[in-house]
Amino acid sequence: MSPRSQSASLVRARPGPDDLRRTFEAVPPRTSDGDAPFADSWWGRSWVAALESLSMDEGRLARGRTYADSGHVAAITVTPGRVVAYVHGSRPRPYRAELHLRTLTDTGWDAFLDAVAATPGHLAALLAKEMPHTLVDTAAEAGAGLLPAAGDLDPSCSCPDRGWPCKHVAALCYQMARLLDADPFVLLLLRGRGERELVEELGRRNAAHSARERPSAPAAPSVPAREAFADRYLPPLPAPLPEPAYPGQPPSYPELPGARDPLALDHLATGAAERAHALLTTGRDPLAGLGPWQDAVRLAAARPTAGLTATTRALYRELAYATGRTTTDLARAVAAWRQGGADGLAVLETPWDPPAGPFDRARPALAAADFPRFQPWRNHLTHPGGTLQVRFGQDGRWYGYESDRGKDDWWPRAMPDTDPVGVLMVLLGR
Repeated sequence: MSPRSQSASLVRARPGPDDLRRTFEAVPPRTSDGDAPFADSWWGRSWVAALESLSMDEGRLARGRTYADSGHVAAITVTPGRVVAYVHGSRPRPYRAELHLRTLTDTGWDAFLDAVAATPGHLAALLAKEMPHTLVDTAAEAGAGLLPAAGDLDPSCSCPDRGWPCKHVAALCYQMARLLDADPFVLLLLRGRGERELVEELGRRNAAHSARERPSAPAAPSVPAREAFADRYLPPLPAPLPEPAYPGQPPSYPELPGARDPLALDHLATGAAERAHALLTTGRDPLAGLGPWQDAVRLAAARPTAGLTATTRALYRELAYATGRTTTDLARAVAAWRQGGADGLAVLETPWDPPAGPFDRARPALAAADFPRFQPWRNHLTHPGGTLQVRFGQDGRWYGYESDRGKDDWWPRAMPDTDPVGVLMVLLGR
C-alpha cells in the first residue's frame, strides 16, 4: 500500500461547529519503513520541503520525524491560518505546538476560484481529493499561491527549546503532510476557506462559466395562454389501466465487483412489487406497523426453506447484526413467522394472560383426549415430559412448540389451529 493510501485510511476528522474548523484524530504510529516519505502526493512533498527549508538542524528534523512516526502527535485542529496539536515529548505533560500560515486575501480567493471554475477538470480533480499542477500554477500566476514557499511557515511551541522549528513543531508538520496527502481541502482551509463553502461557490462559478460559453438561443415568441388554447378542444383523460392480476417481475441485476448480491436485490424488488400490488388492489399496506425486527424476520422468512444457501446465510448474518440479535434468534423467529406471520412471532416473543374462555377449556379437552395433565403458565400449556407445548395466541389459535427433553429451548412446529388437541396430534404425527 502506498503512503498516500495509508494516509487516506488513517485520517479521520471530527466535525467542528462550522465549516472553518476540522479536528483530526491522532494518527497511529507508522508500521512501515521509517525511511518511507510522509507524503506520496506532490503537494504533500512540497509541504515537507517548506518545513525542511526552515531549519539547518537535521538533528531536530530527524527527532521530529521519529516523534511523528511513533504516534507522539495528538489530535490536530486546523483553522484558517493555524494548525494546533499537543505533542508528547520527554516530560509527562505534552507541549502545545502551533504552526501559522498566511491566509489568502479576497482578491487571491477570487483568482483561485476563477482558475478552478474555468476548467471543469480542475473541479473534478478537487472533488476526487487531487490537486493538479496546472491548477496550482494557474492560481499562483493570478496571485493566489496555495503551497507554502520557503519561510512561509511560522512555528511556535510551549517547550523551552528555541529551535526553529523545535522537534515538536517538526513532528506536527510531518503529520500535517499526511493530512494534506489524503485531502487537499485541508490546505485550502488553512489558507482561509472551508470545503463546503468552496464546493458551493465553485459549482456556482462553473455554471456561470458554462452559461457564458454556451451560444444563446433565439427567444421563443411569446403567446398568451388564452390565445394558445382558444377554440381548442381538450379530450378527457384516458381511463386508468386495469389492475394487474399478479405483481410484476423485477429486472435482473448483473454481478458487478463490489455490488450488492443480485439475489438479495431481486428478493427486495420482488417484495416491493408485492407490497405495491397489495396497496393498488386492496388499498391496505400489508407491512404497515411492522418494526425493524419484525420486518427483518419477514425478509428472512421469504427466503427458500429447503436448506440455507450461502446467500441466505449471509442475509441471516446481516439482518441479525443490524437488529442486535443472533442468527439463532433470527432462525427461531423465522420459524414462528412461517407458522403464523406477525401473530406467530408475537406468540413466540410475548407471553400474555388470556381471559377466561378458550384457554380454560383447553386442559379438559386435552384430558378427554387421553393426554396427561399439562402445566399452565400464562398462555402456555406444557406437557409434563417437557418436550411438547401449545401456546394460545391473541388471534384465538393454538400454536405448537417442541423442545429437547430437559432443555428450555422451544421451537415453533406445525400450523396453528383453533383446537389444541389437533395441534398436538400433528406434533405427534397422528
